[in-house]
Amino acid sequence: MNIFSGKIEARDEPLALGTDPIPTKYYYDPDWYELERKAVWMRSWINIGHVCELPENGSFIRRELEFARASLLITRGKDGQIRAMHNACTHRGTQLTDEPCGKKNTFSCPYHMWTFGSDGALISAPDFERFYTSKESVSLKQVAVDVCGGLIFISFEPQESLREFLGDMAGMLDQLPVARATTFHEYVYDIDANWKLTYDNFQENYHLRFIHPNTVGPGVGPDNPFGYPSSFSLNGKHRTQTIWVNPDGQVSPSMLTAFTKGGARLAQDGILDHPMGREYLALFPAFFLLCSPGNHFLHNVYPISAEKSRGVIRLYWIGEDDTAGVRYAREFTMATTRDVHSEDVAVIQAGQRGLSSGALEHIHFMEKEVLCRHLMKVVEEDIEAYKAEIPAA
Repeated sequence: MNIFSGKIEARDEPLALGTDPIPTKYYYDPDWYELERKAVWMRSWINIGHVCELPENGSFIRRELEFARASLLITRGKDGQIRAMHNACTHRGTQLTDEPCGKKNTFSCPYHMWTFGSDGALISAPDFERFYTSKESVSLKQVAVDVCGGLIFISFEPQESLREFLGDMAGMLDQLPVARATTFHEYVYDIDANWKLTYDNFQENYHLRFIHPNTVGPGVGPDNPFGYPSSFSLNGKHRTQTIWVNPDGQVSPSMLTAFTKGGARLAQDGILDHPMGREYLALFPAFFLLCSPGNHFLHNVYPISAEKSRGVIRLYWIGEDDTAGVRYAREFTMATTRDVHSEDVAVIQAGQRGLSSGALEHIHFMEKEVLCRHLMKVVEEDIEAYKAEIPAA
């Protein structure tokens, strides 16, 4: 297929990226996956958390990122600064902690008790004078980290700053309620499917009335039976779409109760009628955020191997569950989110089995799947740029 070259910019032009079929090897070939790992995932800015997880100095979270073969510690140091560093002692590489989160001012290696501060500096090590090196030279290895809209991003080999990478999307994130979030619900799943196949499921609505007839289907309506978005925009490596809403859509009594109770809290927070409430923001490579205040839904998909990926779904909230009604609304929203997602898993994995069988050489995207095509175009472009820099790749 033709590799798109140049900055991708289009709004409501469904054929802006052409109509070529997509090679199926992109979804299972280990050599192509290795190129993606190096050219896309190691060089992009990846969301791995939120500042609400580091509420005070000494707070930390640990993240396992298989695509980088890395375990990371994200800390808030004594100076209040957020840092990211490898969870690997610089003596012999032993991981410092297996705790998922907590509060610590120091991290001590269980093997030989080398002790590091929350800034990564070596504080002490038994018989260190016999190593004939300096403490400064054996600090924990740092990873680039930055924050936008309250969301924490890391990059192993950044090609530009976070805000340069995000472009116009940075300003959008800054304006959203997620920037003020103080807590969240989380749902993590592993799936036997390539990261792009997994992620693409959430970039198109062509499947809604077939896979979600009872959960989402009743809300689409005869005028737009597939629930296609009202508009879309391609913005460099990223993309947005405006979610179509059926004005005559029906909701269940329990959903109405949740919306009513949740809406009272949203009104209290001053975000009930947020101007971006129907927007879907997709950040390269595999992040999307539904901006609806009533379902401030974020989904990251991370690659594990050519045919396996991990999804992290989060619903972010402002404030604690201060009443039973708020608690009900939030729990109901998370339960509904899981119900809808559970309907997708089997069909995504079935698609992976079909592609991995080698029965097909190409797949096809129609014009309403332009966001899926856009993702693949940007992946291709990054890989071509990487191969040009490293001829042996």
